[in-house]
Amino acid sequence: MSWLNRAARGIRALTTKKDVPDNLWQKCPGCGEILYRRELDRSWNVCGSCGQHLPLEAVQYVDLLLDENSWKERFVEVTSTDPLGFKDSKRYTDRLKAARKKTGRDSAVITGTGRIGGLPVNLAILDFAFMGGSLGSAMGEKIARLLLDSLTERRSAIVISRSGGARMQESLLSLMQMAKTSAVLSRLRQEAIPFVSICVHPTYGGVTASFAMLGDINLAEPGSMIGFAGPRVIKQTIGGDLPDGFQSAEFLLEKGQIDQVVERRKLKETLAASLRWFCEGRDVSVPGPVRG
Repeated sequence: MSWLNRAARGIRALTTKKDVPDNLWQKCPGCGEILYRRELDRSWNVCGSCGQHLPLEAVQYVDLLLDENSWKERFVEVTSTDPLGFKDSKRYTDRLKAARKKTGRDSAVITGTGRIGGLPVNLAILDFAFMGGSLGSAMGEKIARLLLDSLTERRSAIVISRSGGARMQESLLSLMQMAKTSAVLSRLRQEAIPFVSICVHPTYGGVTASFAMLGDINLAEPGSMIGFAGPRVIKQTIGGDLPDGFQSAEFLLEKGQIDQVVERRKLKETLAASLRWFCEGRDVSVPGPVRG
C-alpha cells in the first residue's frame, strides 16, 4: 500500500470519530441560505436572510401567541374514526394509526383556551402533520364545540388554518363540517363575538371554502398559498396562464380577500391590538361560566 493510501485511510478514520448532530443546518427554500437550526428555532422558523416563513409545528403556535401558562386544551376526547369503512390503497384506519403515532394526537386540530395580551380567547390550530390537516368529522366537531364555547362564554375565537382541504375518506360527512362550522360562526357574528382567521401555508380546499375565509378579520403569514384548487389544476382547467403571485397571501391582500399579511413575529401583537379594538368599551372579562 502506498503512503498516499495509508494517509487517506487515516483521514477517514479521524473524520468518522466525530459525531455531527442531525438537523444542525437547514436550507432556506426561498433564498437557498444555509441556516443554523438553533438560530432558526429562536426566530420561529423565519429565515433571517430573506424572511421566508418556514413551516411551524401546530403546538408551537401556542407558545408563539398565548400568554405564558394560560393554555388549557379542550376536547381531546374527540378522535378521528372511520365511519364509512373507507378502503383505498392503504386502509384509512392504518393511515389514522400512522398519523397518531407521528403526531401523538388523535385528530388534525388542537383546540383550547388561553389569553393573548391578557384577553381571553378560544384557539384552534390545524395540524398539517396529521394527514395534511384535512377536514374530517373530528376536526369539524372540535372546532364547532370550541366556537359554541365562545358563544356561551363570550370569548373571542381564533382559528389557524393549514390544510390540504376536506378529507376524502369521510366523503359527505367531511363536507358537512363546512356547513356546521359556518353555521356556528354566523351565530357568533349575530352576537358580536369576534372571530379571527389566520391562514398559513398552505390553506386549500374545503377549509378555505368555509371557516378560513369567514373571519371578522382574515390574516395570513407572508408567502402563504391560499385557495380552493391548486394553481396547476386551475391552469389546466382554464387552459391559460395565471397572474404572477396567484393565490399567494400578498395577491389575495391586493384583491381584498385578506385583510392583512402579518409577519410571524408580529402576529401576537397584531392579534392583541385587533381584539382590544373589538372589545373597546365592553367588559372583556368572561361573564358566563368558564370551564377549567
